Amino acid sequence: MQGRFITFEGGEGAGKSTQLARAAGWLRGRGVETVVTREPGGTPRAERLREMLLEHGAEPMPRSCELLLMFAARATHLENLVLPAVRRGAWVLCDRFTDATYAYQGGGRGLPTAQIDALVQIVHADLQPDLTILLDLPVEAGLARARNRNGADGPDRFETEQREFFERVRDTYLELARRQPARFRVVDASATLEEVTVAVCAGLERLLERSR
Repeated sequence: MQGRFITFEGGEGAGKSTQLARAAGWLRGRGVETVVTREPGGTPRAERLREMLLEHGAEPMPRSCELLLMFAARATHLENLVLPAVRRGAWVLCDRFTDATYAYQGGGRGLPTAQIDALVQIVHADLQPDLTILLDLPVEAGLARARNRNGADGPDRFETEQREFFERVRDTYLELARRQPARFRVVDASATLEEVTVAVCAGLERLLERSR
Protein backbone atom coordinates (compact mmCIF):
# COMPACT_ATOMS: atom_id res chain seq x y z
CA MET A 1 0.00 0.00 0.00
CA GLN A 2 1.13 3.52 -0.73
CA GLY A 3 2.23 5.51 2.30
CA ARG A 4 0.29 8.63 3.16
CA PHE A 5 0.84 11.77 5.21
CA ILE A 6 -2.32 13.12 6.87
CA THR A 7 -2.44 16.19 9.06
CA PHE A 8 -4.97 17.35 11.62
CA GLU A 9 -5.35 21.09 12.10
CA GLY A 10 -7.50 23.43 14.14
CA GLY A 11 -7.46 26.01 16.89
CA GLU A 12 -7.31 25.48 20.63
CA GLY A 13 -9.81 22.96 21.97
CA ALA A 14 -10.91 21.72 18.54
CA GLY A 15 -10.40 18.06 19.50
CA LYS A 16 -7.46 17.21 17.27
CA SER A 17 -5.82 14.76 19.67
CA THR A 18 -9.07 12.87 20.28
CA GLN A 19 -9.98 12.63 16.61
CA LEU A 20 -6.45 11.71 15.58
CA ALA A 21 -6.46 8.80 18.05
CA ARG A 22 -9.85 7.65 16.78
CA ALA A 23 -8.70 7.92 13.16
CA ALA A 24 -5.60 5.85 13.97
CA GLY A 25 -7.78 3.14 15.50
CA TRP A 26 -10.06 3.18 12.46
CA LEU A 27 -7.12 2.74 10.08
CA ARG A 28 -5.45 0.02 12.14
CA GLY A 29 -8.73 -1.85 12.18
CA ARG A 30 -8.46 -1.96 8.39
CA GLY A 31 -4.94 -3.33 8.39
CA VAL A 32 -3.11 -0.06 7.74
CA GLU A 33 0.22 0.51 9.46
CA THR A 34 -0.39 3.81 11.22
CA VAL A 35 2.07 6.17 12.89
CA VAL A 36 0.77 8.91 15.20
CA THR A 37 2.91 11.97 15.80
CA ARG A 38 2.71 15.69 16.46
CA GLU A 39 4.29 19.05 15.72
CA PRO A 40 6.24 20.59 17.12
CA GLY A 41 7.64 17.33 18.42
CA GLY A 42 7.53 13.70 17.38
CA THR A 43 11.23 12.87 17.86
CA PRO A 44 13.49 13.41 20.91
CA ARG A 45 15.18 16.50 19.46
CA ALA A 46 11.92 17.96 18.19
CA GLU A 47 10.29 17.39 21.57
CA ARG A 48 13.05 19.38 23.26
CA LEU A 49 12.41 22.20 20.82
CA ARG A 50 8.69 21.91 21.61
CA GLU A 51 9.44 22.51 25.28
CA MET A 52 11.30 25.68 24.38
CA LEU A 53 8.44 26.89 22.23
CA LEU A 54 5.68 26.30 24.77
CA GLU A 55 7.34 27.21 28.05
CA HIS A 56 6.86 30.52 29.80
CA GLY A 57 10.12 32.30 30.44
CA ALA A 58 11.56 35.60 31.60
CA GLU A 59 13.24 36.16 28.25
CA PRO A 60 10.76 37.21 25.54
CA MET A 61 10.71 35.05 22.41
CA PRO A 62 10.92 37.12 19.22
CA ARG A 63 8.54 36.13 16.43
CA SER A 64 11.46 35.24 14.17
CA CYS A 65 12.92 32.95 16.84
CA GLU A 66 9.57 31.20 17.24
CA LEU A 67 9.27 30.70 13.48
CA LEU A 68 12.79 29.31 13.12
CA LEU A 69 12.37 26.93 16.06
CA MET A 70 9.16 25.62 14.50
CA PHE A 71 10.94 24.79 11.28
CA ALA A 72 14.00 23.39 13.07
CA ALA A 73 11.71 20.95 14.87
CA ARG A 74 9.92 20.22 11.60
CA ALA A 75 13.13 19.46 9.75
CA THR A 76 14.31 16.80 12.20
CA HIS A 77 10.79 15.39 12.56
CA LEU A 78 10.36 14.94 8.82
CA GLU A 79 13.77 13.44 8.14
CA ASN A 80 13.86 11.08 11.10
CA LEU A 81 10.24 9.97 11.47
CA VAL A 82 7.69 11.09 8.88
CA LEU A 83 9.50 10.44 5.61
CA PRO A 84 10.93 7.02 6.56
CA ALA A 85 7.48 5.87 7.67
CA VAL A 86 5.75 7.07 4.50
CA ARG A 87 8.44 5.44 2.34
CA ARG A 88 7.84 2.04 3.90
CA GLY A 89 4.11 2.34 3.23
CA ALA A 90 2.81 3.57 6.60
CA TRP A 91 0.14 6.20 7.06
CA VAL A 92 1.42 9.03 9.24
CA LEU A 93 -1.20 10.99 11.18
CA CYS A 94 0.26 14.25 12.46
CA ASP A 95 -1.24 16.68 14.96
CA ARG A 96 -0.43 19.98 13.17
CA PHE A 97 2.00 20.72 10.36
CA THR A 98 2.97 23.75 8.28
CA ASP A 99 -0.61 24.98 7.89
CA ALA A 100 -0.41 25.68 11.64
CA THR A 101 2.63 27.86 11.01
CA TYR A 102 0.75 29.89 8.41
CA ALA A 103 -2.17 30.18 10.86
CA TYR A 104 -0.30 30.89 14.11
CA GLN A 105 2.92 32.60 13.09
CA GLY A 106 1.45 34.13 9.93
CA GLY A 107 -2.14 34.95 10.81
CA GLY A 108 -1.74 35.15 14.57
CA ARG A 109 1.67 36.80 14.89
CA GLY A 110 1.51 38.74 11.64
CA LEU A 111 4.72 37.40 10.10
CA PRO A 112 4.91 37.80 6.31
CA THR A 113 3.80 34.77 4.34
CA ALA A 114 6.92 35.10 2.20
CA GLN A 115 9.11 34.29 5.22
CA ILE A 116 7.18 31.08 5.88
CA ASP A 117 7.24 30.21 2.17
CA ALA A 118 11.03 30.55 2.15
CA LEU A 119 11.43 28.10 5.04
CA VAL A 120 9.02 25.65 3.40
CA GLN A 121 11.33 25.62 0.39
CA ILE A 122 14.28 24.75 2.63
CA VAL A 123 12.58 22.10 4.80
CA HIS A 124 9.94 20.38 2.65
CA ALA A 125 9.70 21.90 -0.79
CA ASP A 126 8.48 18.60 -2.31
CA LEU A 127 6.16 17.47 0.48
CA GLN A 128 2.52 18.36 1.07
CA PRO A 129 0.03 16.38 3.15
CA ASP A 130 -2.14 13.99 1.16
CA LEU A 131 -5.10 15.06 3.28
CA THR A 132 -5.56 17.81 5.85
CA ILE A 133 -8.48 17.56 8.24
CA LEU A 134 -9.37 20.97 9.62
CA LEU A 135 -11.47 20.76 12.77
CA ASP A 136 -13.22 24.11 12.79
CA LEU A 137 -14.70 25.52 15.98
CA PRO A 138 -15.73 29.03 17.08
CA VAL A 139 -12.94 30.58 19.10
CA GLU A 140 -14.86 31.12 22.32
CA ALA A 141 -16.00 27.49 22.41
CA GLY A 142 -12.48 26.26 21.74
CA LEU A 143 -10.92 28.39 24.45
CA ALA A 144 -13.52 27.18 26.96
CA ARG A 145 -12.63 23.58 26.12
CA ALA A 146 -8.92 24.35 26.43
CA ARG A 147 -9.40 25.90 29.87
CA ASN A 148 -11.24 22.80 31.08
CA ARG A 149 -8.53 20.56 29.65
CA ASN A 150 -5.48 22.30 31.14
CA GLY A 151 -6.09 21.47 34.79
CA ALA A 152 -3.22 22.06 37.21
CA ASP A 153 -0.60 22.59 34.49
CA GLY A 154 -2.24 25.80 33.30
CA PRO A 155 -2.06 27.23 29.77
CA ASP A 156 1.08 27.06 27.65
CA ARG A 157 2.66 30.14 26.05
CA PHE A 158 0.31 30.09 23.06
CA GLU A 159 -2.86 29.50 25.06
CA THR A 160 -2.34 32.75 26.98
CA GLU A 161 -2.84 34.83 23.82
CA GLN A 162 -5.86 37.10 23.49
CA ARG A 163 -9.06 36.10 21.70
CA GLU A 164 -8.21 38.36 18.74
CA PHE A 165 -5.08 36.28 18.12
CA PHE A 166 -7.13 33.10 17.86
CA GLU A 167 -9.71 34.76 15.63
CA ARG A 168 -6.91 35.57 13.19
CA VAL A 169 -5.67 31.98 13.45
CA ARG A 170 -9.12 30.61 12.63
CA ASP A 171 -9.61 33.02 9.74
CA THR A 172 -6.26 31.99 8.26
CA TYR A 173 -7.08 28.30 8.53
CA LEU A 174 -10.39 28.79 6.74
CA GLU A 175 -8.70 30.83 4.03
CA LEU A 176 -6.11 28.09 3.50
CA ALA A 177 -8.92 25.54 3.16
CA ARG A 178 -10.79 27.76 0.72
CA ARG A 179 -7.69 28.05 -1.48
CA GLN A 180 -6.89 24.30 -1.43
CA PRO A 181 -10.21 22.45 -1.38
CA ALA A 182 -8.74 19.28 -2.88
CA ARG A 183 -6.42 18.79 0.11
CA PHE A 184 -8.53 20.10 2.97
CA ARG A 185 -11.56 18.49 4.57
CA VAL A 186 -13.25 20.99 6.88
CA VAL A 187 -15.16 19.33 9.73
CA ASP A 188 -17.55 21.11 12.08
CA ALA A 189 -15.92 20.42 15.45
CA SER A 190 -18.94 21.77 17.34
CA ALA A 191 -20.89 18.62 16.39
CA THR A 192 -21.03 15.61 18.70
CA LEU A 193 -17.92 13.51 19.19
CA GLU A 194 -19.37 10.68 17.13
CA GLU A 195 -20.51 12.98 14.32
CA VAL A 196 -17.05 14.48 14.05
CA THR A 197 -15.46 11.03 13.98
CA VAL A 198 -17.80 9.90 11.19
CA ALA A 199 -16.87 12.97 9.12
CA VAL A 200 -13.16 12.45 9.70
CA CYS A 201 -13.29 8.75 8.79
CA ALA A 202 -15.29 9.48 5.65
CA GLY A 203 -12.36 11.54 4.40
CA LEU A 204 -9.93 8.79 5.31
CA GLU A 205 -12.04 6.18 3.54
CA ARG A 206 -11.92 8.05 0.24
CA LEU A 207 -8.16 8.34 0.48
CA LEU A 208 -7.88 4.66 1.41
CA GLU A 209 -9.83 3.64 -1.68
CA ARG A 210 -7.38 5.56 -3.87
CA SER A 211 -4.34 4.03 -2.14
CA ARG A 212 -4.97 0.31 -2.52
